[in-house]
Amino acid sequence: MTTFDLLQEKIIKDGRIKPGNILKVDSFLNHQIDVPFVSLLGKEIFRRFKDKKIDKIITIEASGIGIACLTAVYFGVPVVFAKKSQGANMDKDVYVTDVMSYTHGKMNHVAIAKTYISKGEHVLIMDDFLANGCAVEGLIDLVKQGGAVIEGIAIGIEKGFQGGGDALREKGYDVESLAIIKSMDAKTGTIVFR
Repeated sequence: MTTFDLLQEKIIKDGRIKPGNILKVDSFLNHQIDVPFVSLLGKEIFRRFKDKKIDKIITIEASGIGIACLTAVYFGVPVVFAKKSQGANMDKDVYVTDVMSYTHGKMNHVAIAKTYISKGEHVLIMDDFLANGCAVEGLIDLVKQGGAVIEGIAIGIEKGFQGGGDALREKGYDVESLAIIKSMDAKTGTIVFR
């Protein structure tokens, strides 16, 4: 059974569809992390991007951190995550962008310290979910502000019916999603994959 098949099976078994096209997979991907399983996902992402130069992986807090870290193990590179709030311990010299959260329905001011994105670095952007693409677009903006090179975008689960992934692909980005959902129905609990 392929990683693709295993992920689809896990989504069907453990995922719950909530009103508003929200898919909860927090039992294994982003609240409680099934480390051995997500490590398999990371290995698959590595397989798909191993021929590209990757200096670091960039994600956004908090849900993308787990899958990004388990993927970074295979690349042997650090993970940098965009912070949604600037605490007292964060550098003041930062790249900043605004990201609309689909899940929470609010605008987040996100930042990465300038010391963690360097001109000419090759980065892989990652996130656990891709819906309308706002989070990834925000990460693209931060990476471009730092002058780094985007080698690709890796996603755990893409909600294909919301168009974010297709829009990014049309812009020329190499987007690899481990599972793409074509449709889902909260009333019946049905999930159809692309």
